[in-house]
Amino acid sequence: MLQHFDAASFDAAIAGNKPVLVDFFATWCAPCRMIAPSVEKVAAEFEGSAIVGKVDVDSEPALAQRFGVMSIPTLIVLKDGKVVEQAVGARGQADIAAMVRRHL
Repeated sequence: MLQHFDAASFDAAIAGNKPVLVDFFATWCAPCRMIAPSVEKVAAEFEGSAIVGKVDVDSEPALAQRFGVMSIPTLIVLKDGKVVEQAVGARGQADIAAMVRRHL
């Protein structure tokens, strides 16, 4: 299930040992809207084995700044609370799934 992270829920979500894929996006961003269905499908594919969520950079600028997000969409995979992989720009569903799979 796709989650929507805010400052209050983010740290708890990344604290576990499951990989966490975070999609930093904005509602006005066309490439972000383009990859949204793929991110949702990846969330369903890895239900139970990984956490997939989104952070709206307009609503949560401190989270975007914390991870040095300068362009969106930015996809970050965290494991044990640390960044293990990052990609900037639109990606296909297979590429997004591969990012998660590498850290299971």
